[in-house]
Amino acid sequence: MQILEIRTTQREELKDITQLISQEIKKQSWQDGILTIFSPHTTGGITINEGADPSVAQDIIKTLKRVIPLNWDYSHLEGNSDAHIKTSLIGSSEQVIVSNGKIMLGTWQKIFFAEFDGPRNRKVWLQFIKN
Repeated sequence: MQILEIRTTQREELKDITQLISQEIKKQSWQDGILTIFSPHTTGGITINEGADPSVAQDIIKTLKRVIPLNWDYSHLEGNSDAHIKTSLIGSSEQVIVSNGKIMLGTWQKIFFAEFDGPRNRKVWLQFIKN
């Protein structure tokens, strides 16, 4: 398993980590297999979506804020219940195909760390399973 360390800069953001993952694939000489990308955090997840137009990520964050507001009648006392709920909806992991040392993503797709309780220092775990 490899660990990526990332720094988020906002309370809520989709941070493109595609290039970091591609660099790690090259560094580890991973060629053909399945890569699991996992967030070990309860207030930050992993998602794949359009990365060519940054307004898509902004719209996702904006919609999640509207559907799951920061301040509501939550029972959790830490003040970040919205972040836990958003992370549950986004999910903690994604799997991607690696072929010939490259991530197989669609034309517009990027891999994002979904931050919902930042800014923070975060970790992303990578586990490669070779074909």
